[in-house]
Amino acid sequence: MSCNSLRLGILLATITLAGPVLAQDPPGQFDRDEDNQREAQERAFLEEMVLSLPAQIEAESRYYELITIPLLDGMIMEASGLLQLSDGRLMVATRRGEVFIVENAYGIPPKPVFKRYAFGLAQPLGLLELDGWIYFAQRGELSRMRDTNGDDRADVFETVTDDWELSGNYHEYAFGPRQTPDGKLWVTLNIPFDAEPYGAADWRGWAARIDANTGATEYVAAGLRSPAGVEISPWGDVFYTDNQGEWNNASKLSKIEVGDFHGHPHGMPSIDLPGSLVDSIPDSLPRDGTWMKDLQEEIPSYKMPSVWFPYVKMGQSPSGFKWDTTGGKFGPFHGQVFVGDQHHAMIMRVFLEEVGNHWQGAVFNFRRGLQSGALRLAFGTDDSLFIGMSARGWGSIGPDAFGLQRLVWKGVTPFEVHEMRAKPNGFELTFTEPVDRQSAEDPASYRMESYTYELSSRYGGPEDDKIEVNISSATVADDGLSVRLTLDPIRAGYVHELHLTGVRNIEGNNLLHTEAYYTLVNIPER
Repeated sequence: MSCNSLRLGILLATITLAGPVLAQDPPGQFDRDEDNQREAQERAFLEEMVLSLPAQIEAESRYYELITIPLLDGMIMEASGLLQLSDGRLMVATRRGEVFIVENAYGIPPKPVFKRYAFGLAQPLGLLELDGWIYFAQRGELSRMRDTNGDDRADVFETVTDDWELSGNYHEYAFGPRQTPDGKLWVTLNIPFDAEPYGAADWRGWAARIDANTGATEYVAAGLRSPAGVEISPWGDVFYTDNQGEWNNASKLSKIEVGDFHGHPHGMPSIDLPGSLVDSIPDSLPRDGTWMKDLQEEIPSYKMPSVWFPYVKMGQSPSGFKWDTTGGKFGPFHGQVFVGDQHHAMIMRVFLEEVGNHWQGAVFNFRRGLQSGALRLAFGTDDSLFIGMSARGWGSIGPDAFGLQRLVWKGVTPFEVHEMRAKPNGFELTFTEPVDRQSAEDPASYRMESYTYELSSRYGGPEDDKIEVNISSATVADDGLSVRLTLDPIRAGYVHELHLTGVRNIEGNNLLHTEAYYTLVNIPER
């Protein structure tokens, strides 16, 4: 990355420090930051991070290579949907309403051939291949299209459902669909942001479940804000990413279940409409300033996140995500989740575990230096990871306005924290390589703090009720591949931010990434 790109990144980051994915600048009522000290700290952290990018990118590139897919002259590839087709080719949707089939995307260097499959769509933000059709969520409906004569151009378009409404606000995106094991299709619906020219619309900020054959639509979960990614886990559960802002003081990855309320009150008037599967919530709730960790006491249907993404530290606008089901062909992280971030032009890695009937876990840095903001991810036929990108709406620290790249594992294992598991009095860390016992058993090699978040009407929020956590002991397993940390205190409902700057492997090398952020919703009993 050039010095000019870095300067541009700092400028864009400073201008757009608080804003949702795919959005313009926040409206006036959110321009006045209620905590100038927090904003200054976030800006300083972001600028420091951007300046450190060249060294970080160089280190990460030893293990994962970024290959840029060249575009045709004049092509604007604001990639908003990615799909690995069953015939081995890649399909890309764009925010501008085009859909392309991409051939020859795997060469080194790649020599892609782009075939325009469709155009004139209304911001398609997801693609799904099902029973010979391509399903896609666009602004006002869930649609499907297909090519009936084999010329690689869609010639049949059908509406599956247009049940949800629009107010005319630019921010009313629809994401998906994804199919659950029962055959139903899930779509997540953005709330509006500021003016609603045609009046308030029902079902904004909801997750919808749709019958692919009949179009029958149920509204199964409320309280979403800007749910830019939705995926089905390998075991069949639905998860989504949401962007920080008003009534969502930190970005998050959450599981969605029928009947959930996820915290944002915008869509609450729709709860009592026919088609809602969410129980009524009193008009006085949620209360501004409630600790999110305590909200379930007042609203039993409230769902805590699986992972909070601390603002700036772990991106600013999480988007599409994918589980690694490659069986080790993409590196040592099979079964974990890779999450894109638009603003930071990066991929994050998430480890999840189920504790007390709740999925929770840790987020780690993975790969920075993308050419633009990551919106969509798709594993290819060779188990590499395609990344569709755009900086549309507000800045990304990536140097380009849009792009398409492929991330390839080089076959070399980085020294990383592999998993971070909660224990009754601390955490157990596993590593991709044996650790140096002397450094890993020294509590001074680690530093930890914990904090939580309020549910607040202001735009974003601080890391609240923050304290330093004492690491009283670190015990290394006989094989050197795990360390048990004992903490005082350990707090349910808090992010536990861990720094491992002193830990080395047996060759004396540092970890590739020395930070981990575990969202401890439940403390295990054993």
